[in-house]
Amino acid sequence: MDTFKLVRPEHLNHYGYLFGGFLLKWVDEIAWIAASRDHPGCRFVTVAMNSVEFHKGVHQGTVLRFNSHEHQRGRTSVQYAVSAFADDLESGREEPIFSTCVTFVNLDDEGNKTALPEGAD
Repeated sequence: MDTFKLVRPEHLNHYGYLFGGFLLKWVDEIAWIAASRDHPGCRFVTVAMNSVEFHKGVHQGTVLRFNSHEHQRGRTSVQYAVSAFADDLESGREEPIFSTCVTFVNLDDEGNKTALPEGAD
């Protein structure tokens, strides 16, 4: 699943670059949306992000493309790989800026881990 975000002034840190917290929030949200769409009826919460390494600073006005897809599935959890790219709108090229895997666990109504539904895609 591809999703796009525009880096706006309110997303910048005091040095004029994208604040990493916004990028992490977007990555978590985008992965959660992908997992929830792929597994209807599941109640996912984030339990882990495998690594956090920012490859390049991002300026205001940059369009970011996020790609997310299921990477691994367990009995009660799923892991989604998310990659972020900075688009250069003038050249049409894009540059990778971040990638990680986000792990979600499925919870029941009481907040306990519960198995993914049979046949969940």
